[in-house]
Amino acid sequence: MALPTNFVDEMIEVGRLLYDRGLIAGTEGNISVRLDEQRILITPSGLPKGRLTADDLVVVDSEGRQLEGRKAASSELPMHLKVYKKRSEVNACVHSHAPYATSFAVAGVELTGNILPEVVLFVGSISLTDYAPPGTDAVGDSLEPFIGESTAFLLRNHGLLTIGRDLREAFYRHETVEQYARIIHHARQLGNIDSIPPEDVARLERIRRRMGPDPAGQQRDL
Repeated sequence: MALPTNFVDEMIEVGRLLYDRGLIAGTEGNISVRLDEQRILITPSGLPKGRLTADDLVVVDSEGRQLEGRKAASSELPMHLKVYKKRSEVNACVHSHAPYATSFAVAGVELTGNILPEVVLFVGSISLTDYAPPGTDAVGDSLEPFIGESTAFLLRNHGLLTIGRDLREAFYRHETVEQYARIIHHARQLGNIDSIPPEDVARLERIRRRMGPDPAGQQRDL
């Protein structure tokens, strides 16, 4: 069955962007898109995501059974399946070992969401999960306490996962969280971090709930 060209092209582009921007190295990371109720397009295991071709991509069903592709699906497939089963409106997942975000995950330090307005508005809470062995069902299970509300997850001792209604939104959230982690890290070196006043956090959260994501997954300027 021919795959939709737009999904394939976007996945290849996101893999290249993750690599070009230093969010992955070697064969790290994985990306998936829900094609329809029964099929999921996902990156392969063991290949560099910055140099993918259409022939490298894999299609599985909603239970993880491989339908198309010559390569094995990502070993993190169970994590992606968990997201799609729990969040019917989510259609894309991006996972990397983004250096700054992963540093917080390794240190077991939460990225508090009340520092930058853009994070409150476009991402919301960033959840820090318990440790789970990579490539096992336990990674998906570690999302369970947070999956109903969060769109970004620091996977303890592992990396960053972001989700969205389309691949652009999931990737933009990925970039935003990594940039946020970088800013927080540098602010700590300066010795002080000021929080947004609680009343403005509440205002931004109301805007996020009211407006939702842009149709094309584009972020709004503040």
